[in-house]
Amino acid sequence: MLYGDSLMAGLGLSEQDGFAGRLQAELGDEVTIVNASVSGDTSADGLARLDWSLGERPDAVVLELGANDMLQGLDVAAMRRNLTTMLERFAAEGIPVLLVGMRASPSLGSDYVQEYEAVFPELARQFDTAFYPFFLDGVVTDASLNQADGMHPNAAGVSRIVQSILPSVSALLKSAASGLEPGRRHCGLFGQR
Repeated sequence: MLYGDSLMAGLGLSEQDGFAGRLQAELGDEVTIVNASVSGDTSADGLARLDWSLGERPDAVVLELGANDMLQGLDVAAMRRNLTTMLERFAAEGIPVLLVGMRASPSLGSDYVQEYEAVFPELARQFDTAFYPFFLDGVVTDASLNQADGMHPNAAGVSRIVQSILPSVSALLKSAASGLEPGRRHCGLFGQR
């Protein structure tokens, strides 16, 4: 299950060119991806819809939330609590997670940036989850890889992100597959195909 905000929801892109579509193309038919990402979601929004989103238990989760918390200048401690609660829930259900980090805009001040950027690696260590440090790595500062808003990757940017994160997602799926019940044929980011 992809569980994030507009960066994973594919804002401004076709389904095929968005993150889920490009990742699905790379992973092939043996993996089923359900994109449970919602544009505009903060960590609080993600937490509020978690029960509904886990209605059908996923085999693994790629968790990418927090960018909108930063863009809105929301309290970092609240974001940490929200992400912690989500990670606790995934751990309780035995669902492997790839936690995806984000960077803060320098315009928010060094104290905010330092506090914000520390949350993701600290939670990854605390919960012993797989960790991908920065979703937009190699894309965020390249205008040719972003849409006109300067905040969301275009199709070429998404391709670069997918190529960069693919080894981490593949490792997550291998981890999930090792924990599957006997007789289950497919490991997916959301249930069976």
